[in-house]
Amino acid sequence: MIGVAAQLCDIHPQTLRQYERLGLVNPQRAGAKNRLYSDADIRRVKQIQRLTQDMGVNLAGVELILRLLDDMEEMRRDVDAQFAEYVEQAEQRIRQLLENPNIPIRADQSLLPVPQIKTKRIGLL
Repeated sequence: MIGVAAQLCDIHPQTLRQYERLGLVNPQRAGAKNRLYSDADIRRVKQIQRLTQDMGVNLAGVELILRLLDDMEEMRRDVDAQFAEYVEQAEQRIRQLLENPNIPIRADQSLLPVPQIKTKRIGLL
């Protein structure tokens, strides 16, 4: 609830409402009025506080920083998934080679698959 979240973050509930209006935090809703803040929401609010109070960043800057951090996290998850897929392909190729060591390997063919990491473009503004 907003009162508990405000106490945990040591801020006024109106500040939480402002963060929500600006799209900086997006709590779940229980009915039309009740906001439910998750642990991730509380961490995000504390991150906003560090940026504004300790580092002097204004809310427009906070919005940009948080968007960039979210984009970076999404890209990290994407690269992790692609790398896991590559590892699976490499392990599969190694198993094939171990099962039949007499398989001829063409000179123009790599022993293991070459990773094809694809990154997404992000827009800053």
